[in-house]
Amino acid sequence: MYEVTVDELAGLLREAESAHGEYEKELGHADSGWPEWYARFILDKLEKDEVDL
Repeated sequence: MYEVTVDELAGLLREAESAHGEYEKELGHADSGWPEWYARFILDKLEKDEVDL
């Protein structure tokens, strides 16, 4: 289970927003599946951070 502070989650959301913006540029249009994209991005980051500990 992940223990994330509000500040850490806010940072992850900002990072996801930036990465997703780049993804949409490559995609060439708005991504209606952005909630799932953000969720996967954040979970992947959290999983990677746990492995790096």
